[in-house]
Amino acid sequence: MASQNQLSSIKGAKVLMVGAGGIGCELLKTLALSGFQDIHIIDMDTIEVSNLNRQFLFRKSHVGQSKAKVARDAVLKFRPHISITPYHANVKDPDFNVDFFKQFNVVLNGLDNLDARRHVNRLCLAAEVPLVESGTTGFLGQVTVHVKGRTECYECQPKPAPKTYPVCTITSTPSKFVHCIVWAKDLLFTKLFGDKNQENDLNVRSTDATSSSEHVEDVFERRKDEDIEQYGRRIYDHVFGYNIEEALSNEETWKNRNRPKPIYSRDFLHDEIAQQNGNVDKDCAAGDPSSVSAMASLGMKNPQDIWCLKENSRIFMEAFKLFFMKREKEIGNLTFDKDDQLAVEFVTAAANIRATSFGIPLHSLFEAKGIAGNIVHAVATTNAIIAGLIVIEAIKVLQNDTNNYRMTYCLEHPTRKMLLMPVEPFEANKSCYVCSESPLTLEINTHRAKLRDFVEKIVKAKLGMYFPLIMYGAALLYEVGDDLDEAMVANYAANLEKVLSELPSPVTSGTTVTVEDLKQELTCNINIKHREEFDEEKEPDGMLLSGWTQASSVEKDDNKSNGNGGSTSNASQAVPVEAEDNVEMDVLSGKKRRLSEISGQDLLSVTDETKNHEKLEVVDDDDDLVMLDDDPGLNKRKRIQ
Repeated sequence: MASQNQLSSIKGAKVLMVGAGGIGCELLKTLALSGFQDIHIIDMDTIEVSNLNRQFLFRKSHVGQSKAKVARDAVLKFRPHISITPYHANVKDPDFNVDFFKQFNVVLNGLDNLDARRHVNRLCLAAEVPLVESGTTGFLGQVTVHVKGRTECYECQPKPAPKTYPVCTITSTPSKFVHCIVWAKDLLFTKLFGDKNQENDLNVRSTDATSSSEHVEDVFERRKDEDIEQYGRRIYDHVFGYNIEEALSNEETWKNRNRPKPIYSRDFLHDEIAQQNGNVDKDCAAGDPSSVSAMASLGMKNPQDIWCLKENSRIFMEAFKLFFMKREKEIGNLTFDKDDQLAVEFVTAAANIRATSFGIPLHSLFEAKGIAGNIVHAVATTNAIIAGLIVIEAIKVLQNDTNNYRMTYCLEHPTRKMLLMPVEPFEANKSCYVCSESPLTLEINTHRAKLRDFVEKIVKAKLGMYFPLIMYGAALLYEVGDDLDEAMVANYAANLEKVLSELPSPVTSGTTVTVEDLKQELTCNINIKHREEFDEEKEPDGMLLSGWTQASSVEKDDNKSNGNGGSTSNASQAVPVEAEDNVEMDVLSGKKRRLSEISGQDLLSVTDETKNHEKLEVVDDDDDLVMLDDDPGLNKRKRIQ
């Protein structure tokens, strides 16, 4: 039962929720039933069919509508007298600036990606508004409290990069089904249906191309007078047949590996397939293009069936054909989406055919979709538990009850008869460039690296600043904004193409560059250190940022091979496995930390089984799970007093 003080603080609070998905639906319901009177919700997403199994405020009739608006309407049906303000928008939009955040007493996150989390963290720091973070994955979950000057911020401990795999493994020597999925999704699907100008590591050389040819035909380009069936078979034969033949020509690669077998369409696809496909075109001629399905066309209904090679080949060709016949206008702009049925079918079939070639076990469409989307299937009960814990911490924040703030972890198996493990928050990391404004050091070849490299690879990719202003001393080197005149835009565009040492105010070893994001009200000083050479495999960006740590998540290729006919890539490159909207991998310092190390003296007597609870590093559904990490500075981290 809430005390009078608690009720008073709840009723007078103005709360901002960011995210109206799995946790967000539960959170909005819990806030409303707990007595909160003024709630604002930001969410840019629309409702998908796949949301309905856990985001209980939504119904099938709501598919395609704004999550924030539908969630508001649903809650107002049982709490009609409270105020809920929805924003169907991106939290990174300029309207949601520091002044906007200042109007709230507390911000509650139920987000699904690292970039948005970092952005909200910085706005909360600048606005001096407490933030309650959360995340779930399956049966696991967490809630953390971040208050400026009292606890560490969300970025005080490093977050890992999306999982990546060496391109040589993906294109030449896959050994796991996930390698085949990455190949099918990030290389083949993108090459056929995505941006044609994007770099791609698929071998595009045709069978009859010679090394002396000035013009090498790109086999992925459709030829004149070539029908879709012929085009699809030629692509099939190239990627599953010819490229494998080319790879086999490098004997050195296969000394200690099983040799793959080439697969050609003539062995599995016959004329009757084309005739059958022609008959089903009438059935899918009408309706929403996004609902087009190769499985439906071929009369295959169960997504949990594991298709044989012939069935995968038929799905591959049918999906290929349907993209060109029913969704031709989208080709060239498509990106893989786990909720795009036809895309999932194509990627599943392509991955399975490649897996067959390399002797890797096949997977069902249901399994492949989970891998392709990095999906750990959500548990609605976990979301409900985490939402309740968020509200508990929010009430403590509103009452300024700092001594009782807790980071709480929801466990899959009981520890000391507990499924919820509370941990006292830590003080801010004095080396954090976000909340402690500690300077960073960048090792870079100032005679080769361009300002564009610095902006894209460091400022945006690593520091998460999307509207940066870059200065050296009093000289303004680069700026982004709508209020710039044409001369300024042209000047900054010219600077981007100059190497650092040749800028109007040369950036050389020993100089300090200041980077600022005015929207986040974040400033960072970077000390520049010139370095001639970099390890292409360990430092593929050609620069090294220190004082800021991002956990490595590149899978080691223990059986590294030299390049072969199947790849046009360097072994040092890597293909990312994007964290899709329901998943994010997050470990505070990149290494696993056992549960017994999480809360120090509080957990000294945990069981051996729980000490090895390695799963606590993974994150999912709409949010992420962060576990504290075992690093040399761990013992130096202090809990708040």
